[in-house]
Amino acid sequence: MKVFQAIEQRRAVRHYQSDIEMPEQDFKQLMSAVLLSPTSYNIQHWRFIRVTDRAQREKVKEAAWGQDQVSEASELIILCADTNAWNDRPQRYVANSPKETQEMLLPMISAFYSGKEQLQRDETMRSCGMAAQTLMLAAKGLGYDTCPMIGFDREALARLIRLPQGHVIGMMIAIGKAKTPAHPRGGQLPLTEVLRENHF
Repeated sequence: MKVFQAIEQRRAVRHYQSDIEMPEQDFKQLMSAVLLSPTSYNIQHWRFIRVTDRAQREKVKEAAWGQDQVSEASELIILCADTNAWNDRPQRYVANSPKETQEMLLPMISAFYSGKEQLQRDETMRSCGMAAQTLMLAAKGLGYDTCPMIGFDREALARLIRLPQGHVIGMMIAIGKAKTPAHPRGGQLPLTEVLRENHF
């Protein structure tokens, strides 16, 4: 599928064919694409939880206030992020760069994030957002539908997935084959209302 088709056709689908399994090859291709998502300083904050256990899916569904897509979809991915990734062996993020680039970037990473907790958290959310969009468009390109989700009890979900200290949950994404099509778009704002030049 062409990228502009995927962008146009990607919609939040709430009901899935529960008997459809995603072949492992498709899943690996999907995740390989997601790992190419950009992150600041190449920090790759994201951590992905693939919920495959049916009993765990039901518990997650309960934490998501009973939303059917959690249990019906072929795959359920919880996008998390490590707020301390900037300080976790940062040499890994520049390992393939020339030595002079490494010597420049490593002090920059430390200076940029050190002591700035809000920035660290904001950066993880940006990284999760970009990874989520890559995931959804790649899924559409493979013929799957998706539903990004923020409607859940974060504390309950954190307990269920044993979220480590210093990590946050960005969102969940259900992936599968639609049982019923998405509703028509609710109302797109015109470009003239959302685009300004140089300032508001």
